[in-house]
Amino acid sequence: MTMNILRFFSIAACGFAMASFLGCSQKADVATPAAPASTAATAGSATPSVTVSTVRAQQRNMPVLLKTTGTVTPLTSVEVRPQMGSVISQVHVRDGQFVKKGDLLFTLDARTEEANVAKARAQLARDQAALADVQRQWARAQQLFSQNFISQGALDTLLAQVESQKAVVAADQAAMEAVRVALSYARVVAPHSGRVGAIHVFPGSAVQANTTALVTVTQLDPIAVAYSLPQRNLPDALAALKDGGAVVSATLPDPAGTFQGRLKFVDNAVDASSGSVKVKAVFDNKDGRLWPGAFVEVELTVSTLQDAVVIPQAAIIQTARGAVVYLAENGKATQKPVQVLFTQGADAAVSGIQAGDAVVLDGKQNLHPGTPLTERAKTP
Repeated sequence: MTMNILRFFSIAACGFAMASFLGCSQKADVATPAAPASTAATAGSATPSVTVSTVRAQQRNMPVLLKTTGTVTPLTSVEVRPQMGSVISQVHVRDGQFVKKGDLLFTLDARTEEANVAKARAQLARDQAALADVQRQWARAQQLFSQNFISQGALDTLLAQVESQKAVVAADQAAMEAVRVALSYARVVAPHSGRVGAIHVFPGSAVQANTTALVTVTQLDPIAVAYSLPQRNLPDALAALKDGGAVVSATLPDPAGTFQGRLKFVDNAVDASSGSVKVKAVFDNKDGRLWPGAFVEVELTVSTLQDAVVIPQAAIIQTARGAVVYLAENGKATQKPVQVLFTQGADAAVSGIQAGDAVVLDGKQNLHPGTPLTERAKTP
């Protein structure tokens, strides 16, 4: 009886051990399934490449241009006023007429001045006759003195009369010149070549000396363009003023074209209110397309960067540490710090890279150093 009970427990223990072993094997099979093939492949692959487009850095001379807005200004504009009070006798020009220096513009009533000239002429003739008489007396007195008929005192008195009469004649001549000058004021002439503006008086109009404005004569050829430059560009402007002045371009807003002139003037002080300095360039204007008061876009070439490395501005990335670009080297992205020397339009002159380097233009925002690159085919 006892042996049967022991045999039963031994068989039960063996069955329980076998069942436990089979259960553990099934749990292990469920807990560790085989890894998918795609996951294994992903874990073993490198960083995906980024498609970009590149441009080659070029080496060329790059002009340094300063751009601003200017105003066409005449070199000379004179408001003509009479120098004597009178009445307009005749107007010799019309509105908008071009005149040359010395052309007659107006004639004033000068009958009073003509009478004064005649009076001064008569006075001069009378005193010249008196001088001639005294000179004859002195000549005779010299002969009489040589023969001891008169004294030295009498001879000296006649000499004093001659000298006094000469002074009177000189005064008459000066008075004669003065009245001639006053008479010349009756002819109002153009002070310089230019274009006549609106005429403000007509025959019969009364005018006052140095008060009444008759007309304005404005010089149009050559003509100037005035503009202002920031104080930081003053050294460049002064350097551009040497050797006859740097080339300045002026472009009208309409299709009138672009004009070439030269820098001729830099003001001697900086405007404290605006922090700018006034500058003026002179242009030939034979065809009269530059008109006083017109606004123009001005470009001043202050210097030229020789053999500069030029890339598109769009390729430059501004970071907290400064400007950088990405280069395509051996199929990967390389970050290079650059210094922007000058920008003009879509181009920028930089230092820090070499001419011929492949600079990433499109797709740079997705790059990090070492990113694999796939270069986009260039459109022919």
